[in-house]
Amino acid sequence: MNLQNWTDAILDRLEAVGTRLEINDGAELFAPGAYGEVFLIVRAGIVRVEQTGPSGRTVVLYRVGPNDSCVMTTSCMLSDIPYSGFGYAEGQVIALAIGRERFNALLASDAEFRAAVFRAFSLRIVELSEVIDDLLLNRMDQKLAQWLVDQGGQRPDIRITHQRIATELGSAREVMSRILKDFERRGWVGLKRGVVQVWDIPALRRHARSDAV
Repeated sequence: MNLQNWTDAILDRLEAVGTRLEINDGAELFAPGAYGEVFLIVRAGIVRVEQTGPSGRTVVLYRVGPNDSCVMTTSCMLSDIPYSGFGYAEGQVIALAIGRERFNALLASDAEFRAAVFRAFSLRIVELSEVIDDLLLNRMDQKLAQWLVDQGGQRPDIRITHQRIATELGSAREVMSRILKDFERRGWVGLKRGVVQVWDIPALRRHARSDAV
C-alpha cells in the first residue's frame, strides 16, 4: 500500500540530508531485539515485515512499498524500544536512511516532515488493525481461497511453498496443506512440488464469499 505521505518537496529535502542504501534481495533489515538507529523511506522495491510468535508461527504484518515508511521502525525510533519483528527485502530495495539524531531534529523543526511521519504511522496502525481482525474473524479456508483468487489472477501457476503461504496468511503449514488438498479434490487447484496451479477462480471466489461451514 502506497500511503502517499511523502511529497516530492519533503523527499527532495530528505535526499539532501539522508543516505541512499541499496539492499539485496532477501537481506534482513532488522530483527527482534535490535534498536532502531535509522529511519527508512523505501524509494524502490518492497520490504516485508513479519512477526514470529513463541510457537514459531510467523505472520506477515504488512509490506512497505515505494515512498512508504515502516511503522515498526517509527515506533522504535520514537520510543527507543527494540524491534519485535523482522524486516526482509523482497527484490532489490533502494531506501533513504535518516539517522536518529537527524530524525529527531527534523521532528522538532520541520512541521511538514513531522506531519508526514505521524500520518504514515496512523494509517499503518489502521492497516494492522485490519490484519488482526482478519486473523481473528475470518475462516482460514476462505482466506486461502481469496488469496488464491488474488494471486491466480496474475499468474495461474504460483511458485510457492505451503510454508510460505502459511506465513503470508498467519497460519501453520499443516493447515495450509490440508486445505489445499481439499481444494485439489474439488478440482479448484492442482498441486506440484513448490507450485500451486489455480484452475477454477470462479469456484474459489464463491468459496471465499461463502458463509457455509
